[in-house]
Amino acid sequence: MLKQSKSYVTKAKSMLHGGDYNPDQWLDQPDILADDIKLMKLANTNTFSVGIFAWSALEPEEDVYHFEWLDEIINNIYNNGGRVILATPSGARPAWMSQKYPEVLRVNERREKLLHGGRHNHCFTSEVYREKTQKINGLLAERYGDHPALLMWHISNEYGGECHCDKCQEAFRIWLKGKYNNDLKALNDSWWGPFWSHTIFDWSQIESPSPIGESAVHGLNLDWRRFVTDQTIDFYENEIVPLRKMTPAVPITTNFMADTFDLIPFQSLDYSKFAKHVDVISWDAYPAWHNDWETTDNLAMKVGFINDLYRSLKQQPFLLMESTPSLVNWHNVNKAKRPGMHLLSSMQMVAHGSDSVLYFQWRKSRGSSEKFHGAAVDHDNSTGNRVFQEVAKVGEVLGKLEDVVGTNRPADVAILYDWESNWALNDAQGFGRKTKQYPQTLQEHYRTFWEQDIPVDVITKDEDFLNYKLLIAPMLYLMSEETISRLKAFVANGGRLVMTYISGLVNEHDLTYLGGWHKDLQEIFGMEPKETDTYYPNDRNYVQFRNHSYEVKDYATVLQQGSARTEGMYQEDFYKDTPAVMSHEYNKGKSYYIGARLNQQFHRDFYQEIIDELGLSPVVTVKHGEGVSVQTRQGEDTNYVFVMNFTEQTQQVEFTSAVKDLVTGEKLIGEVTLNTYEVRVVACKR
Repeated sequence: MLKQSKSYVTKAKSMLHGGDYNPDQWLDQPDILADDIKLMKLANTNTFSVGIFAWSALEPEEDVYHFEWLDEIINNIYNNGGRVILATPSGARPAWMSQKYPEVLRVNERREKLLHGGRHNHCFTSEVYREKTQKINGLLAERYGDHPALLMWHISNEYGGECHCDKCQEAFRIWLKGKYNNDLKALNDSWWGPFWSHTIFDWSQIESPSPIGESAVHGLNLDWRRFVTDQTIDFYENEIVPLRKMTPAVPITTNFMADTFDLIPFQSLDYSKFAKHVDVISWDAYPAWHNDWETTDNLAMKVGFINDLYRSLKQQPFLLMESTPSLVNWHNVNKAKRPGMHLLSSMQMVAHGSDSVLYFQWRKSRGSSEKFHGAAVDHDNSTGNRVFQEVAKVGEVLGKLEDVVGTNRPADVAILYDWESNWALNDAQGFGRKTKQYPQTLQEHYRTFWEQDIPVDVITKDEDFLNYKLLIAPMLYLMSEETISRLKAFVANGGRLVMTYISGLVNEHDLTYLGGWHKDLQEIFGMEPKETDTYYPNDRNYVQFRNHSYEVKDYATVLQQGSARTEGMYQEDFYKDTPAVMSHEYNKGKSYYIGARLNQQFHRDFYQEIIDELGLSPVVTVKHGEGVSVQTRQGEDTNYVFVMNFTEQTQQVEFTSAVKDLVTGEKLIGEVTLNTYEVRVVACKR
């Protein structure tokens, strides 16, 4: 691999540690605010996100502003050696605005106008709301743009949701006119208009999908989701106009999310599009550690997958914008992190490319819905409790990782993730309702490489495939002609491509390809999928691959062999003794098609052959058992290696060459014991 130059995503050259700070909740208790400044130093914190939900404190009445309290807070943090990530307050507007300008309130998919309350309860299309957000953002930029404490801008908070008001309906129609060049026939062709007599004869007849109206036109549903992403980005772009103008050198981010319960990427917005509009990717991670449905290392693997996706969106370090030092208040069961897990889980984020460990929240709220959400400072205001001590420990360790800041994780392996394909697949009224599980399937393919400490980029269809030796594209249901062409070029130029069942069935309009599987795909793979069999939970089949039998679950595709080579055969049902796994040499490269959903042991054995053939290996070899993860970030001359025990047992690891522990300073070689949840961060020359 090529040497990696550092990419500093903020002006800071050290790890950021701190998090969301809400002093506006404590303005009438100056003793609490004074304690915060003292505690920040004791917790080894240095960075705070302020102003996220502070609009009512900044502008309690229309055009009446109170910035004095924020002046004092920012000055105190800076004088204490800290920095500020200053937020724009659009995530929760003041009540006076909803009362005076009801158009800012959202309308839901049932066409019900919402009341004031909650967060992100606003219309992205509203001219009033756009004007108001831009105005207050401009005032913030004017007042604080040159403040030495200002590290970056945090735009709004966790963008999400949608509005179905009249303004948004009209904006959607305008968006569609642009997409289809003002051609209703093109729109009807793409939406398959004659179905159920749903041909559109005038743009005014178009309504957004609704449970009380239209929800079965898949082209409409897909375009609506695209519009919601584009309209959210457009609102964001409106927000940042004064920031770009007045503070062009200050980087901008907004915090992305993940679905915490399944631990998959956030589904409502296409982050591959949004990523192009931010300077730095940041995201909010809240894994349910110590749950009773999966092992700790399985959950860690899922976290690694999302980290590698968000890092790969811009191919640079990212920021962990929110996490919890212990528990949250919105899981089904809100379990505290066990001793050691906070440091371990924080180091995992850094290992996969984060240059920060930031929390929601610095201090627990006294009232309302987040008063029992974890925080660095509890209601006891004590430095002696376990959580505060573990936060301080994380800060101490981060303080010794300054050289890691700005380094990246180059990879020869990529997994292709596509939001639009997942939207379309979930909309498809076919296959199994509960077993499609596209993101989870990608994580299962990712697992083998995570277990073997082989770096992986999780990329989108816009990335350059030619940068990789191996590209894995499971269940890529939606493929445009352009994507197919780029996959063809990747294999023709020497790449290895793995594809699976339920791939390449529809184009970018969610219309099926006629005449069977796309001809270019048949050429790449030397075969054609003819029929997908969907299994009930109790159905069983098996695939013989090499000298072993592997269980099939959920899906099995009947394949018609062309010039491809059979690698595995079905053992049961009407397609017994027919191909289930095939390979095909195409020009300089090679493709593989896996026709069935198979167990993890199959993935290990299947990918091991490719790993050996391509000579894929960890950046630094550390021998270890199951449940230990070794992840590496690469500097110009140094590898920074994170050795992490995601098990409840003591583990033995072996350093095959000498390394230096960056935390303790000791030299390590040979066998080392890792206690439960222990992590070692070491460095060695490249």
